[in-house]
Amino acid sequence: MADKKTNTIKIKLVRSLIGSSDKQRKVVAGLGLSKKDQIVEHSESATIMGMVNKVSHLVEIVK
Repeated sequence: MADKKTNTIKIKLVRSLIGSSDKQRKVVAGLGLSKKDQIVEHSESATIMGMVNKVSHLVEIVK
């Protein structure tokens, strides 16, 4: 079986969750982020990219 490299992205929480809605907090928690400036790594799938799009004002993609 051939090894397929999955594209991964690093997501960083750049803004505080203070003042954000409950839905936005749940999306950020679903991404695995809990603290400001925390970085997590996920595969670049449609689900993850949709979650990032929902909270794009709170997170950024780090190279």
